[in-house]
Amino acid sequence: MTILNHFFHSEIIFWAAWIIIPVIMEIIPTIGNFFILLYKRTVVKNKTENLATPEITVIIPIYNSADTLRNCIKSVYDCNYPNDKLMVLLANNETKDNSFEVFKECQSEFSDLRMSWINAQQGKSKALNLALFNAEGVYVIHIDSDGVLEKSALYNMIRFFETHPDIHCVTGTVLTNPELIDDTKGFFKRLFRKMEFGEYCQAFLSGRNFQSELNSVFTVSGAFSGFRRSAIMKTELYNFETLCEDTHVTFQIRDNLKKRVALCSDAIFFVDPIEDVNRLYVQRQRWQIGELEVLHMFRDEKAMNIGSHYLRDFVVRLVVFDHTFAFPRMIWYFALLALALINYPLRLIVISVILLFILYSIANLLLHICITMFLKDFKELRRYYFRKWYLIFLLPIFNFITFWFRFAGIINSIYQTERVWTTRNFTQERNDFIEVIRHDFSICMNFINRIRMHVNDSES
Repeated sequence: MTILNHFFHSEIIFWAAWIIIPVIMEIIPTIGNFFILLYKRTVVKNKTENLATPEITVIIPIYNSADTLRNCIKSVYDCNYPNDKLMVLLANNETKDNSFEVFKECQSEFSDLRMSWINAQQGKSKALNLALFNAEGVYVIHIDSDGVLEKSALYNMIRFFETHPDIHCVTGTVLTNPELIDDTKGFFKRLFRKMEFGEYCQAFLSGRNFQSELNSVFTVSGAFSGFRRSAIMKTELYNFETLCEDTHVTFQIRDNLKKRVALCSDAIFFVDPIEDVNRLYVQRQRWQIGELEVLHMFRDEKAMNIGSHYLRDFVVRLVVFDHTFAFPRMIWYFALLALALINYPLRLIVISVILLFILYSIANLLLHICITMFLKDFKELRRYYFRKWYLIFLLPIFNFITFWFRFAGIINSIYQTERVWTTRNFTQERNDFIEVIRHDFSICMNFINRIRMHVNDSES
């Protein structure tokens, strides 16, 4: 009994509670990612030269895209995929700027690239669906208008399809544009964008590489994705009742059609880096809310029986790790402050935080090695990423911030009664929070003042 009391009152419980979640959620998956990527780089040989280049359609959704549209179309034109096998469909979603004028200029400038403009209404999903009905060829590729393709991206994606006949849906690798990051004014804003670049590298070049091998890619990126036209036309197409229509179509292909979904790691698409913290806050909340919407649409039945589906269904595991575990993580973060206030040894708290930081940094180091290995075929990009080695120690901070942004998305999804595309940004919610605190504090102070006045009147 004495031994048990010593165990439960010792520091072991505190250490174990802090370490078990990062070990399960970060360290173990990272080690698995490392060996799978090592296997893919050294054993699996997917590249085949001189493959057929079938006809494909590239769909670009347009909404106030005048500033970025020309560079996007030029990147399609500059790709090493034959222009005579390409058709580009620009799906206009009630744009308010002069995007159509830019399109006409591109028609003249890139005259040997076949392009068409189609008008749609009532949202991005319906615009994409209209474009799908007008698409031609064997494969359909979707790219956003605010990014550019790496020169070999289209060819690499089609080659991936051609060498993997069992795969019907592919997500490309989406990274923030290094050139735009380096041109950013201001040290802290530039560093912020570098951390975002490192996070994208981890998410696609490591995380989804691992998921791809297990057919557990949760969502193909709406910014750059490809489909066998025969497969996507058998689905319900893009759903307009969710913020994450790309996740919804991924579930349709994998769960409803029972077709494989994968990552093409050497098909790279560069998007603009995030503008500021407010945009990052809105983006991550939107992703989180949309993710929960799609889970609700597809997983209600299985969610009621987590025990029987936990080991064999990656979506159930994701819900447990990514959502259910978010609450104990939040509790433990606040517990740090509570422990300090109740005179818990400050030394133990500090050592625990440092140990957690070291564990996350070790995980990032392994990922850094994996990603550097992967970028062997992209020398300039590899050199750029390798020189950002210090992100190993900064990404735990960035991930900590985005955790709270995503957690806000979980909370907001609980009381959100209808789907909205425009989400309140960080500054707006911070100001509202401060106003609520001031209001509540003023109520408390007024109550205290009334008590004081009552006591003073009684004494007099």
